[in-house]
Amino acid sequence: MATSPASTSPASTSPTSQAGSFHLDAPRAEVFPLFTPLGERDWVPRWEPVMLSGVTERGTAFLTRNHEDQETVWIVTDYRPSEGRVSYARVAGGSNIGLVDVICTESAGGGTDVSVRYTLTAIAKKAQPFVDGFLDPSHFAHMIEEWHAATTAALAKGR
Repeated sequence: MATSPASTSPASTSPTSQAGSFHLDAPRAEVFPLFTPLGERDWVPRWEPVMLSGVTERGTAFLTRNHEDQETVWIVTDYRPSEGRVSYARVAGGSNIGLVDVICTESAGGGTDVSVRYTLTAIAKKAQPFVDGFLDPSHFAHMIEEWHAATTAALAKGR
């Protein structure tokens, strides 16, 4: 007997979000490109997007694979470099769907403040533990610290 979507869907229908931020000692014009599909290659290990359409603009679509060979489909939903804003919709095959929002704001004291928000929904009950773990405040804070270190190193190499 086939499994119906209702029997495999997660218990919660509300998306879950987590946000974090960090400061980089570089102007927004240098920082923002690091958060584009191709710019992330400079600081994300094994980030090799396969571009399907576009490059950075709204509607750009691309695929990535994680270290477990899971494919994720990404679509740029908002791209405003003059405002330091980029957003993505993503579908991680068999696991979760969600949004990623990155905002780069010029800091009054110099440099750039980077804010990152993930909003995820498990697409199957078996994926709920992954979503819960990924968005756990402690895990997410650690990820944001890693992003800070990696983007700082990428900026230092580029100078």
